[in-house]
Amino acid sequence: MAVDLLLGLQWGDEGKGKIVDVLTKNYDIIARFQGGPNAGHTLEFDGIKHVLHTIPSGIFHDNAVNLVGNGVVIDPVIFKKELDNLAKFNRDFTKNLLISRKAHLILPTHRLLDAASEASKGKAKIGSTLKGIGPTYMDKTGRNGIRVGDLELSNWQEKYRNLANKHEAMIDFYDVDLQYNLAELEADFFEAIEVLKSLQFIDSEEYLHQAQKNNKTVLAEGAQGSLLDIDFGTYPFVTSSNTTAAGACTGLGVAPGAINEVFGIFKAYTTRVGSGPFPTELFDSYGETMGRVGNEFGATTGRPRRCGWLDLVALKYAVQVNGVTQLMMMKGDVLSGFDKLKVCTAYNYKGEKITHLPYNIEAENVTPIYTEMKGWKEDLTKMNNASQLPKALINYIEFLEKELEGPIKIVSVGPDRTQTIHR
Repeated sequence: MAVDLLLGLQWGDEGKGKIVDVLTKNYDIIARFQGGPNAGHTLEFDGIKHVLHTIPSGIFHDNAVNLVGNGVVIDPVIFKKELDNLAKFNRDFTKNLLISRKAHLILPTHRLLDAASEASKGKAKIGSTLKGIGPTYMDKTGRNGIRVGDLELSNWQEKYRNLANKHEAMIDFYDVDLQYNLAELEADFFEAIEVLKSLQFIDSEEYLHQAQKNNKTVLAEGAQGSLLDIDFGTYPFVTSSNTTAAGACTGLGVAPGAINEVFGIFKAYTTRVGSGPFPTELFDSYGETMGRVGNEFGATTGRPRRCGWLDLVALKYAVQVNGVTQLMMMKGDVLSGFDKLKVCTAYNYKGEKITHLPYNIEAENVTPIYTEMKGWKEDLTKMNNASQLPKALINYIEFLEKELEGPIKIVSVGPDRTQTIHR
């Protein structure tokens, strides 16, 4: 079994990119398995911050091949911008960046459809990143989509035109005031397509099958978070793909039995971007401090993240659904200086105490039940060994390990790749 899996256990933004970057030295292949440029994976090293959206987070290492899997949706324009940014750092994409032929393409009209749909919802909007992700997955499941492999066919532009015309009719149906110049958008799109075609397209499921036969090690990289899963997240305030462990099998063509370790990443507190229920959300000085100290702004959208205490009910649920074998706690340094910490260990759900995630966690149904713990004052950002961690933090970690029934193997104490403590 040569495939390990890394995914987020909350509503995204857990720090997956950083940990993939840290772990890449142990793997031959880093394979992204779902989502699109609605992801923002931030890597920081040598005093430089890099934000990736589609390209796997192992791209800065020479030892690993980076694969964009079939479960990913690709916006060629954003992909080209990522390549342009990375070109400054002498990355050789021809050798270590591969694209699955079965990955679907995000068209300019997908983004317009996304905007029209969201605008039509008014106050009931779901908080879309407006990157065209939802409409692209809708075309995928509706069997209308255009895939990377289609770019190798002589009639792909005819397929594009037919689908774009259909999208424009749908945009008219929404009857919203959406101003756009499609010809201008298409000029950027077709230019980016030519750049995309300069990369190596592969039959990724066969590539990964042969890699496993040859004892190559693979790390499957997830995007978004488990609570945004289309099936198991807080629907309808979710993304359009399976962000949980099962998504790695369908998003890469990897058999379930090939999965070895499942690394689950979570923050020492909870954040959420956009709309949707959030039982432990804070509107006081504690929440304000988490947001300010943690620099809680979306890497893709720039939107401020909502902040709150750690929700163990939701976290346990994510651990169970994913079969997590190792836990990794991010942003422990952000909680330094808090006089007290609270952890939600149960819900009052319609008058009943429960410890599992129910069907509906809207505020009218759920009130969090907290366990209070002592905080720590020490600055963690200069620490590089588990023996240096303050006693109150160790107590916090051990409490979480007991509740989650799994080991916390990594504690992140800052954004840089060097600010990572292994336990």
